[in-house]
Amino acid sequence: MADNNSQYTAPLKDMAFLMNEMAQTPAHQEDLLFILDQAANFAQKELAPINQEGDTIGCTLKDGQVSLPPSMKAALVSYAQAGWMGVSMPEEFGGQALPETLASCVGEILTSANHAFSMTPALTMSACRAIMAYGSNELKSTYLPKMVAGLWTGTMCMTESHCGSDLGLVRTSAVEDGPGQYKIKGNKIFISAGSQDATDNIIHLVLARLKDSPKGIKGLSLFLVPAKLQDANGNWNQDNNVSCIGIEEKMGIHANPTCSMSFEGSTGFIVGEVNQGINAMFAMMNEMRLGTAGQGIGLCEHSFQKSLGYALERTQMRSLSGVKAKDKEADPLVVHPDVRRMLLTQKVFAQGGRALGQFCAQLLEQSHQGDISKEDQQLLDMLTPIAKGFCTEVGLESASHAIQIHGGHGFIKETGAEQLYRDGRIATLYEGTTGIQALDLLGRKVLGTQGKSLMSFTKLMHKLCKENLGNEAQQDLLSVLAKYSKEWPELTMKIGGKAMKNPDEAGAASFDFLMYSGYVTLAYFWAKMAITAQALLDGDIQPQDGNLDREFLEAKVLNARFYFERILPRALGHKSSMLAGMSSLMDISENQLQA
Repeated sequence: MADNNSQYTAPLKDMAFLMNEMAQTPAHQEDLLFILDQAANFAQKELAPINQEGDTIGCTLKDGQVSLPPSMKAALVSYAQAGWMGVSMPEEFGGQALPETLASCVGEILTSANHAFSMTPALTMSACRAIMAYGSNELKSTYLPKMVAGLWTGTMCMTESHCGSDLGLVRTSAVEDGPGQYKIKGNKIFISAGSQDATDNIIHLVLARLKDSPKGIKGLSLFLVPAKLQDANGNWNQDNNVSCIGIEEKMGIHANPTCSMSFEGSTGFIVGEVNQGINAMFAMMNEMRLGTAGQGIGLCEHSFQKSLGYALERTQMRSLSGVKAKDKEADPLVVHPDVRRMLLTQKVFAQGGRALGQFCAQLLEQSHQGDISKEDQQLLDMLTPIAKGFCTEVGLESASHAIQIHGGHGFIKETGAEQLYRDGRIATLYEGTTGIQALDLLGRKVLGTQGKSLMSFTKLMHKLCKENLGNEAQQDLLSVLAKYSKEWPELTMKIGGKAMKNPDEAGAASFDFLMYSGYVTLAYFWAKMAITAQALLDGDIQPQDGNLDREFLEAKVLNARFYFERILPRALGHKSSMLAGMSSLMDISENQLQA
């Protein structure tokens, strides 16, 4: 049996379908697809083969210096030298200024091939976005060119040992030490790539509090704190009292160091305004949340590929409907309905999530260019926690299916299936847990806009159904979608009414609301993909990409049917749970919980 442990093939055909056939403004330039092909080659040849090695070797800390696995260090250097770091960054800082839709695909490819590797470039580019949005011209000119070039990397330093997502409890302090310059003192934990030996400098974005600042998040400021400062001769080798004092022994992502960082009077430079740090940090956080959604999508894709490769070759039992492989003593796993259930579940989550990711990337591109309407910005804001929360949750489900399809072999390290799950587990936690995303979605993004953001999306659903009233081939899908476009706002109003009487009602409903929203959101994209694929098959529209084959398009239509018949009904269970109210959760006392 072929070893597919390190094999990964970027889903370029599906990505091209989304970029060309599904986009509002088709990116049919051959140059973009050529670049995507080159990214795939890099991931397939340099990242996937070292994925398990990095997991086995891990990172080490000695005398305050973190060492990456040698192959990971070499890959980061190679990635930077090839110019991949700044794919979507502005040209003025050395970037290539390519579309976010392309960058989204590149990000997914990286995380599918090597999750631990993908985190460092993603964090660095998100840090760049925060500096671009809020940093002074001096900070931009000093730091961005080297970060965009990949010569320096960036981190996000928020969490402290006594507080996770509750940033209002941050204790790290800042004392003014000249115009725009401060001394930073405190410790941060869970800092991904907080120290490593692949680059000469690491630029930390640190949340800290000035003396006499307001309590809570309103008193936080954001500071740029380099690990190394420029000396009198212009060389960046002056120590800035930034130290890694420990690295975590983790469940997964072993090749990316998760660091405890100490800032002992480190020089920092204000990013944005005093006491406005949370705004600047969320410029970075929202970028990372979409990036993390891409990690969930990439996990679905890699899990599907690993599972399919195994299911096509591994023989177990005979088919219930009769022998399928007469030349073998058993039939391949792929003939069994329950294995098909798991394979198709992985596939529709990967391709449906990818369609959502591309849609968000289009909106993000408009936002970066300052060419986005208030309605579309609200729509992007609403879809971000759905993409992050839902795609990472179903990514874990897909990885779990990969272990199940491999059977006992999935539970041992040799096949690599268990690493997918271990690495992917973090994606539901960082940048805000699924529960945090759910509260953000329901509280801030939907109820906080009086439902306007939600209506922006349900209008798209209604429009798709209305424009395709005569589409007999997909009418069964569209009739179901139309019902959800009406039900979703109705459910929101019911929960909102309860929450006005007791805010805990929103907390009790929030997770189920997020998952319901995720299933319905993907239903819209699957219906749209099925309509587009059928129109291409029937010759009603001409393809932008001449390489699309009939089998791919037919599979799109069949996959959409599977999604609507087998996956979308899960939303009904979440509907029942969210309407059940808070009593069964909150009536039990702490003592009764322990009984």
